[in-house]
Amino acid sequence: MVSLGNFYTLKLHKEFQYVYRKGKDSHSSSVVLFFLPANNVKKVGFTATKKIGNAVKRNRAKRRLRALFVTYSSLLKDGTYIFVAKQTISETSHQKLQNDFEKILNRLDTFKKKTDDKNITA
Repeated sequence: MVSLGNFYTLKLHKEFQYVYRKGKDSHSSSVVLFFLPANNVKKVGFTATKKIGNAVKRNRAKRRLRALFVTYSSLLKDGTYIFVAKQTISETSHQKLQNDFEKILNRLDTFKKKTDDKNITA
């Protein structure tokens, strides 16, 4: 199995429902992000509804989202993330999907703050 950068995967329906109810959401043309900030919690889930297509298309959509998540996982704050694929993800190019991914992560302020090395004294 592919490592998701120290993130555990959500498995239970009630975990997904809790984040849907309590978390913040951000939409783009091809993906939706639900984010619930929490200290020392690193969880992630990926979903694709039957609106996207058959199992092959849904699995491909989730694989694409997982691949993008792995590239950004080290830059993200602690919390629970759920990525939901939209119908248009099948026709979306990689570059457009990556831009949408970055856009929704920025909107919900999920990136860690950069520390300035010059201000740190030994």
